[in-house]
Amino acid sequence: MADIKPEEITHPPMDQLQGFEYCIDSNPSWGEAVVLGFQHYILALGTAVMIPSFLVPLMGGTDGDKVRVVQTLLFVGGINTLLQTLFGTRLPTVIGGSYAFIVPIISIIQDSSLRDIPDDHERFLQTIRAIQGALIVASSIQIILGYSQLWGICSRFFSPLGMVPVVAAVGFGLFNRGFPVVGKCVEIGVPMLILFVAFSQYLKHIHTRRVPLLERFALLAATAIIWLYAHLLTVGGAYKHSPPLTQSHCRTDRANLISAAPWIKIPYPLQWGAPTFDAGHSFGMMAAVLVSLIESTGAYKAAARLASATPPPAHVLSRGIGWQGIGILLDGLFGTCTGSTVSVENVGLLGATRVGSRRVVQISAGFMIFFSMLGKFGALFASIPFPIFAAVYCVLFGLVAAVGLSFLQFTNMNSMRNLFITGVSLFLGLSIPEYFFSYTQSARHGPAHTDAGWVCYY
Repeated sequence: MADIKPEEITHPPMDQLQGFEYCIDSNPSWGEAVVLGFQHYILALGTAVMIPSFLVPLMGGTDGDKVRVVQTLLFVGGINTLLQTLFGTRLPTVIGGSYAFIVPIISIIQDSSLRDIPDDHERFLQTIRAIQGALIVASSIQIILGYSQLWGICSRFFSPLGMVPVVAAVGFGLFNRGFPVVGKCVEIGVPMLILFVAFSQYLKHIHTRRVPLLERFALLAATAIIWLYAHLLTVGGAYKHSPPLTQSHCRTDRANLISAAPWIKIPYPLQWGAPTFDAGHSFGMMAAVLVSLIESTGAYKAAARLASATPPPAHVLSRGIGWQGIGILLDGLFGTCTGSTVSVENVGLLGATRVGSRRVVQISAGFMIFFSMLGKFGALFASIPFPIFAAVYCVLFGLVAAVGLSFLQFTNMNSMRNLFITGVSLFLGLSIPEYFFSYTQSARHGPAHTDAGWVCYY
């Protein structure tokens, strides 16, 4: 047998990924696009429900307040997605709530001036107004950096080697939203993970009218099957004697969203009252805005690659950040309880479906706006147990991280300096946040202490 030549076993670097049936400007049929858009909407529900479900009870809010915040977050997310895909980077990116804002928001919730309000409803209103004010002020950071083209100037120095840890950390950094949440209800989460991988990777050759049905709609198919399975476990009494925490993660009737949701409710600006402004709250929120800025830049790079688009130039990235700042301003005006960023899981779904069409994401924005106004119908889909979403995150976050690692093909990995930069940046990018998390878990406060009231303790 003849020896294999080196050029026959190497893969040349490629700016655009191969195998995508629809890139950013090519569109599937309208029927297929609508179903794909609904799939993106279902995936966006995970974060839209998780964040308010965690924050609103801490603020003293009721189930009705939680539903209104979820509706508002979806409504504003749909508007921001349309703005970003029409006027911003014009990449197929869904804009949703960001976990980066949770820490400064918790510091606002624990502010003594708000925490000591005796009436829960009044405490909720005063707290969300304080969060609104902080978001409005902090949004100016991204608006200024974006529209002044300052971020574009900075992004000119983003080499492929520099983008490896940025994009990879966007995926790897969310590992605690993956299997740790799946493990809270393994009888639902693990089957979902197995089914999603089986549909998208091992049964992808099943075609109907030349459409790879199971690969393209793996999320919808697996979610429907496991959701039905979880409902059967619920009505069958499988969790009747389980601890309350297990029931809240596994049961399909414990979210209390459907009963508390109104039939029709249109979110509007200043629906919670006039925002209040505090320097300490605003400074803490500005730190989260900077984190969101870096996170979104990495997600834009990953989305461009997964949509088979050319890498976004500096002025396009800067324009996108400017519009994202407008999005955070809208979050503050409407009262979404958190800021906005690019939805990393939806970026990963572009690769899982091999469809990077901008139209599909715009249709998903339409679903977000539509179902946020029809409360009962939106709450029905929002009652999907969190472990189902977490199982999908295990795949999609990993896919985004792998896209970041794929930038290594454009670098010389025989250089010791490049190996040093890649290894150290990735390791510290995961290790340093873990230190802060572990310290805070044990000491109940962050490692930094100051008597200045405007400095966030977290």
